[in-house]
Amino acid sequence: MEADVTLDCYGLLCPLPVIKTAEQIKTLSVGQVLEIIATDSGIREDLSNWCRSTGQEFLGIKEQDQEYRVYVRRLK
Repeated sequence: MEADVTLDCYGLLCPLPVIKTAEQIKTLSVGQVLEIIATDSGIREDLSNWCRSTGQEFLGIKEQDQEYRVYVRRLK
């Protein structure tokens, strides 16, 4: 998946990846995609729940060697 912006949350633990995502998504235009790179496995549920509660679109997650790449589209 191709992202417009990448957010590096490597090594950060909950809730920091969600906080940083919330800050970064505000800088994107509606329709743009944010890629979040993280190592905290909690990001799988945390970001899908965050998207549901904030009205953003959770596009999916790629997992490889304990690294997570989460994709979110700004909807509003």
